[in-house]
Amino acid sequence: MTVEAPSSFSSPEELWTRLFDQLCERMGPCFSRSETREGVKAYLRGLLSPIERKNGWQLAEEAGLPTPYSMQYLLNRAVWESDEVRDVLQTYVREMIARFGGMLVIDETGFLKKGKKSVGVQRQYSGTAGRIENCQIGVFLTYESQGEHTLVDREWYLRKAVGRKIQSDVEQRMSQKRSVLPPNQNWPPVCSGVPWMQDSPFPG
Repeated sequence: MTVEAPSSFSSPEELWTRLFDQLCERMGPCFSRSETREGVKAYLRGLLSPIERKNGWQLAEEAGLPTPYSMQYLLNRAVWESDEVRDVLQTYVREMIARFGGMLVIDETGFLKKGKKSVGVQRQYSGTAGRIENCQIGVFLTYESQGEHTLVDREWYLRKAVGRKIQSDVEQRMSQKRSVLPPNQNWPPVCSGVPWMQDSPFPG
């Protein structure tokens, strides 16, 4: 990716806007409809904005929209491929912030839930809560380099075991008094598929 010299811009805000527009343009082919592409751009601007709450109404208001319906449509019904967006992100990170001495970091986060319809939700140990809760477990891959830090991949932890087998795992994790990354067989292929792992300064 070609980046113009910062001195060619009149302000940091102009430089930021140019880089943001370029990234959105690169993601464009991941979305088939122009309305969806514009919605993604408005959604990302809202997430990066200083507004305190990032719910549908607040993001819509930040984007100058009268209702949150377009934001809800983007997240619930719009057709797009999240893995394609991830691939664009990984390529962008490799071009913009990859450095010798950087590292990939894997961590898990628990998301507490009240219902049973969310993907992977069940009673299991959550490091976030520090106890057994009805929750989802997300496993996240991030890249860190010289003070820079960004997400580059994600997977839900989906257990196949049931009954006592799950309980035994929960007891073991709680006895260790810390959260332990579950051995999700779907995660290693995602890690090994990161495009910079073989011929870049990223440790592999």
